[in-house]
Amino acid sequence: MARWRQQGRPDLGAFIAATTPHTHGRAPLEPCAVPGCGRGRASQGLCARHARVWRRAGQPEVAGWAAAAPAQAPAAPLVCRLSGCGLWTDAPDQPLCRSHLDRWRVWQRRTGRADLEEFLRHCQAYAVDQVDLRALPAQLKPEVQYALQCRADQRRGKLRPRDAQLVVRVVAASGASSLLAWPEAAWDAMFDSLTRAVGARYTTARGFLRLAWQCVDELARGQGWEAEYPRGVWDLRRLGIPVSATRRLRFDRIGQRWLRELAKRWVRWKLGTGTSAGQAARDVGNLTVFAAFLAAPTVQVGALAELSRPVLERYAAQAASSPCADRTRAGYVGTVQAFLLAIRQHRWDQTLPAEASFYPEDDPKRSALPPRALPELVMAQVEHPDNLARLADPAVRLCTLLLTRTGLRVGDATRLAFDCVIRDAQGAPTCATSTTRCSARPWPPSTRTCWPRSAPSSSASLPVGPDPRCCCPAPRPTPTAAGRCHPPPTTYHLKLHQWLAACDLRDEHGRPVHLTPHQWRHTFGTRLINLDVPQEVVRQLLDHDSHAMTAHYARLHDQTVRRHWERARKVNAKGETVTLDPGGPLADAAWAKDRLTRAKQTLPNGYCGLPLQQTCPHANACLTCPVFITTPQFPPQHHQQRERTRTLIATAQANSQTRVVEMNRQVLTNLDRIITALEADHDPADDEQVADAG
Repeated sequence: MARWRQQGRPDLGAFIAATTPHTHGRAPLEPCAVPGCGRGRASQGLCARHARVWRRAGQPEVAGWAAAAPAQAPAAPLVCRLSGCGLWTDAPDQPLCRSHLDRWRVWQRRTGRADLEEFLRHCQAYAVDQVDLRALPAQLKPEVQYALQCRADQRRGKLRPRDAQLVVRVVAASGASSLLAWPEAAWDAMFDSLTRAVGARYTTARGFLRLAWQCVDELARGQGWEAEYPRGVWDLRRLGIPVSATRRLRFDRIGQRWLRELAKRWVRWKLGTGTSAGQAARDVGNLTVFAAFLAAPTVQVGALAELSRPVLERYAAQAASSPCADRTRAGYVGTVQAFLLAIRQHRWDQTLPAEASFYPEDDPKRSALPPRALPELVMAQVEHPDNLARLADPAVRLCTLLLTRTGLRVGDATRLAFDCVIRDAQGAPTCATSTTRCSARPWPPSTRTCWPRSAPSSSASLPVGPDPRCCCPAPRPTPTAAGRCHPPPTTYHLKLHQWLAACDLRDEHGRPVHLTPHQWRHTFGTRLINLDVPQEVVRQLLDHDSHAMTAHYARLHDQTVRRHWERARKVNAKGETVTLDPGGPLADAAWAKDRLTRAKQTLPNGYCGLPLQQTCPHANACLTCPVFITTPQFPPQHHQQRERTRTLIATAQANSQTRVVEMNRQVLTNLDRIITALEADHDPADDEQVADAG
């Protein structure tokens, strides 16, 4: 492959026909050009003896002279001892041919050893993948052998022998008798000190050195909570906890021993309840910040019993003034609040004072997160057929269609099985493969035409692996060493960024657009909610646990709210329908006035239509006010007020309160008109949409 690339990638058939099958270091040595001579070449394609005869003959043309020259073969020629060579030796007392004799002399000067048998073994192993462990002491040799076996059993990728040999040289030069003689950080420092002069990055070799230490440490100390809990750094893979980006939890940065032990207990309890590794890592980081605050010279809390409400108030004030995001500031306080609550609930430490607690009012206020949905102008460029045609890889194109049309997370989309789509009795597609939070989810109607055209028709086109039916929509070009075809999301991100750069997406201001695949998920939810899809349906399609998260993903456009406002039945205090021509000259002004009205004063049973600059001294006389407006979303309030008004009129009549009866009879009359007008024959679905928009 390297030769083919160096030659400019010529025609493969012609390259194979013209290329020798021998690789570097494995080609046989050529004998002398004189027929019948088996000695090695020295000059001009001739052995040393024939070269001297050729020079004495006046150096004629080599090919013609060699064809007529005598072979001068000895009676019993000695063959080179190196297996596979076959050339003659130059003298009876020499065990090797001329070329291998020169190589042996160089090897003697380089290594300082003169053992011929060792040199022969070295030549046999040249250009063969191997790791020489002879330089390691007695204890380190089996440890590195065990690490190599573990690395081969994991089959996560190929470990090049030169990387493993570099680790062997580093370990041998360290002078340590065992890998466990030094901590992992010390081995990292040793590796850096020995490879810094080279100036190259040995990422694979460094990773193998860390793996070797971890494998030997795991073998010596065992696995599970009993072995991992006392450590200052937890390796979640040893605990059998699935990890993605977060693998280790670092408690060694919490200086207070009492706080570190409580933090370990709390995090272990949280992991047992199903908390993700990422959330656990954030909790440990927040507790580390809290520990640094307690250790400050102006605070100096040395025990749990010294915690107090004033100390927590100072910590909350410091967290609120931290130059970070609102979510991070809230995490500083919320983590400590949950931590102290768990200590008190589970009685892990009885010395915690009762006053040492946070209250809901202590949480830092969070600003509303801005919408992340992409504008339709950008989505039109993304979904344009010409831009989609730029995706040469059909697997990446299919994955892009899935993300834009189904709202899948990029991690779930790249892990989908090949046969994940099944159809119900009506022919609607459903995803039967487990995603992040659910085991099955319906596909939106817009994806029904995507599957037959984009999905492979059979498993014959899938890459070879242990189970072709488990191939994802965006497979690797070749399976890994373990036969896995699922690529990491980073692979799709890389190809996506290259495609977006080639498409040159622009926003409405002509500026380049920088987007992430997760924004397509926000766009998918926003599109559904603006198509009047119920929020519960959107929540199920997005696999959300709460409606609050769905509300963050799906935002109503202003055009959608105005469309519902124009369709709403608006009735004034006399029961008369208030009409407005959406295409009239005052439509925009009325819409702006309505939005200002709702921002100014919202009544329990309608809205005040008085201009924003004016004030009303009769806030409780709205049912007799000419600017009062109500909609079909308030019938329960009108019925309740009518019953209260009837009771008030009956009580006033019994007490001979004539003025009260007169005032409330007009209110009752207006209520009857409003209820009659609102309950007139109309589409109930419009009322629900009006209520949602309001």
